Amino acid sequence: VVYSTIADLKKRIEAGETADVMILSRAALDGLLTQGKVAEGSIVNVGRSYVAVGVRTGAPKPDIGTVEQLKTALLAAKSISYADPAKGGASGVYFAKVIDRLGIAEQMKSKTVLVPGAEAGELVAKGEVEMGVAQASEIAAVPGAQVVGPLPGDLNSVIVFAVGIGSTSKDPAAARSLIELLTGPTGSAVLKSKGMDPA
Repeated sequence: VVYSTIADLKKRIEAGETADVMILSRAALDGLLTQGKVAEGSIVNVGRSYVAVGVRTGAPKPDIGTVEQLKTALLAAKSISYADPAKGGASGVYFAKVIDRLGIAEQMKSKTVLVPGAEAGELVAKGEVEMGVAQASEIAAVPGAQVVGPLPGDLNSVIVFAVGIGSTSKDPAAARSLIELLTGPTGSAVLKSKGMDPA
């Protein structure tokens, strides 16, 4: 089992690495399908996750219900963490654009801790930063971190995650069984408990 950002995994698969089962964004898997890296007809949507704000469990939840309230909360935060856009994490790339759009990129620079992947929730849980921005599922999975909510209004960004079978899979039947588990009632219940909406 290999975990990494969508961009990193996609690059590695394009360079020749493979797997029996691949879980990436739907867009990334569709792209790999056109390159012959994913078995035809094997892609199935698994769940949806949104870019969310998280804080330490028990800390007051900032009001982020509107775009203006989010901007105010970000400016008031002592420190914030999100995935380094240069490393290709989808939520980090997206959130950097949000900060630019809000016109607060300069004010946020000195209090931002960029992480290589999904570690923003961990920094929040440890109290190393006040606020983290990541996929809701990444925050919800960390004991000691809590999801405040999605980015508000038209800043909201949902990623559809999908699963597919590698075109060179040596055991496609086992891969299909895993996909059935992930997309069935058991998998759906686990996804829901971890901050994702089942597909």
